[in-house]
Amino acid sequence: MRSSPLSPCLSWKRMVGIFFLPFILSGFGPRFKQEENHVFGKVHPPQPRVSAVPPSSLPNPLSLSTFFPSPASSRFNWSHLTPLELKNRSVGLGTESTGQGNPHFTLEGHKFLIFGGSIHYFRVPREYWRDRLLKLKACGFNTVTTYVPWNLHEPERGRFDFSGNLDLEAFILMASEIGLWVILRPGPYICSEIDLGGLPSWLLQDPGMRLRTTYKGFTEAVDLYFDHLMSRVVPLQYKRGGPIIAVQVENEYGSYNKDPAYMPYVKKALEDRGIVELLLTSDNKDGLSKGIVHGVLATINLQSTHELQLLTTFLFNVQGTQPKMVMEYWTGWFDSWGGPHNILDSSEVLKTVSAIVDAGSSINLYMFHGGTNFGFMNGAMHFHDYKSDVTSYDYDAVLTEAGDYTAKYMKLRDFFGSISGIPLPPPPDLIPKMSHEPITPVLYLSLWDALKYMGEPIKSEKPINMENLPVNGGNGQSFGYILYETNIASSGILSGRVRDRGQVFVNTVSIGFLDYKTTKIAVPLIQGYTVLRILVENRGRVNYGENIDDQRKGLIGNLYLNDSPLKKFRIYSLDMKKSFFQRFGPDKWSSLPETPTFPAFFLSSLSITSTPCDTFLKLEGWEKGVVFINGQNLGRYWNIGPQKTLYLPGPWLSSGINQVIVFEEMMAGPALQFTESPHLGRNQYINPALLPRLLGCL
Repeated sequence: MRSSPLSPCLSWKRMVGIFFLPFILSGFGPRFKQEENHVFGKVHPPQPRVSAVPPSSLPNPLSLSTFFPSPASSRFNWSHLTPLELKNRSVGLGTESTGQGNPHFTLEGHKFLIFGGSIHYFRVPREYWRDRLLKLKACGFNTVTTYVPWNLHEPERGRFDFSGNLDLEAFILMASEIGLWVILRPGPYICSEIDLGGLPSWLLQDPGMRLRTTYKGFTEAVDLYFDHLMSRVVPLQYKRGGPIIAVQVENEYGSYNKDPAYMPYVKKALEDRGIVELLLTSDNKDGLSKGIVHGVLATINLQSTHELQLLTTFLFNVQGTQPKMVMEYWTGWFDSWGGPHNILDSSEVLKTVSAIVDAGSSINLYMFHGGTNFGFMNGAMHFHDYKSDVTSYDYDAVLTEAGDYTAKYMKLRDFFGSISGIPLPPPPDLIPKMSHEPITPVLYLSLWDALKYMGEPIKSEKPINMENLPVNGGNGQSFGYILYETNIASSGILSGRVRDRGQVFVNTVSIGFLDYKTTKIAVPLIQGYTVLRILVENRGRVNYGENIDDQRKGLIGNLYLNDSPLKKFRIYSLDMKKSFFQRFGPDKWSSLPETPTFPAFFLSSLSITSTPCDTFLKLEGWEKGVVFINGQNLGRYWNIGPQKTLYLPGPWLSSGINQVIVFEEMMAGPALQFTESPHLGRNQYINPALLPRLLGCL
């Protein structure tokens, strides 16, 4: 039986806010006048839902101007088309074409362009949601888009988390309060450079799992998740008085295209649960022709004006003269460990955005603000080589990782201000930054000493991969590290399939690593009792590509010594959640020795006497590991770059003593440094007029 829209998971305050929102809004502001259109001058009647048109029925496309009007001389006054002002709601976001190659969106009958920007609530501290959304509004945008990460919201099968930084409803309602529409991208797969593209790892417990298909084990899990998720989303739709004007069906499925029945299944799953707003798909040039669904508007993803000309031709061929939208205009790109920091020039961004808008197309900037892959949420790519994504999701976006203004922001604000029929709101003040004196760890706990506080290990004749460990209520382990131990009686060649990086120890001495490229290692002869240990790190499951079904982590299959499988393993789950560190009370730590044994945990304290501000943690001389501040996982660091600092939000600090724990795998540096600026190789823009307001924290 499907969950009722009146989900018990909704608090009474949330329910009041959702169900009375239309009545509350109707009591404020001027009445909506159907006879006026402040944007283009006339009102259009309601239109039916868009359908994909067979290419054979279309005329030959000529150029961009054949099916795009040019609004270069238009000024857009959408002051009456905001969630706070638009009262009489019945039609929502629709599509219309004059039949003469002049398609456009309508909002409640008014001609409308979507100016959207992507902000992921789960990558931004909740205390900063309002700041980021106000900056989006002040830049001239009318819409925010966000993904919904299934793996974070359902960490264990049937146990849902929509609290704190994952409070999707609060984020959507805040966007509405600020005057922004919302385009929701609920997946179930979202890509987003997040672990497994946002799919929960417990799905991989099934050895026959086929993700993103109509495989029964997958659709049953999606159905249960959508039952819960949509009970929260449906009341926030436009026609219910909420800000959601469109919902995306899956994400870039044309590039995957493993099951022709899958996208119709997702579309029906959304509609059956009460989604009534405009449905969209989103694909790049490689998948556009294969990602369309009947009755769903296709949109495109791109980064250059050349691609715009190419892809709009493809879009015209697959669905005819429908409104054009660039769902993802990539303002930058994500980074991988060991690679360069990707930068896209601000002038190039302005050139492409203005070309898209001048062509009459709606647009969404991916990303407007990237944020941070806090914890272990980062994904990876694996085509020729496996490459995991860095902790920062700065993306060289319009706002920096910490929400600061950039040259892109100022140029885009000038552009959108020039075509706005009303003055744009003033940009919010900058979030202040703070430096601190370097701190040196004083307490220490080696991993080998920590094991005795972790309870009995899991005992197994053969290695067990991370997802199938009998932990977390039978849901396996999603993130972090896993330690395998077994006894050996001889030297030889050790081999096995390790995912993603396994540090090999004989007793407590490191002898090297096993990973994708190094699959064998020599084990030296050691007299006496010998324990072979492999500390395996899940560096991030692949989030894009055809091999997502093959993303189990840890030791995959047998581990061999001289081609003979090893037996009788002791396995420790090192997920490093908050509860993990509760085992290490004050009496468990010892003074830092002159020569520490690695891997190890290092304990420090950061004393703050004033109001905490944002800062960046620099680990000069440290090699590879994870940092925890007051129990919050800031993410991974690695001296191979390109990321050199970890973003530490001010709201995660407190006046007084702040606990700092570093898990270092290889080599500890002399001190931890806290600086006011990141080191990512990009130039930040700071408006000089705002600087006097920051002096109290600088």
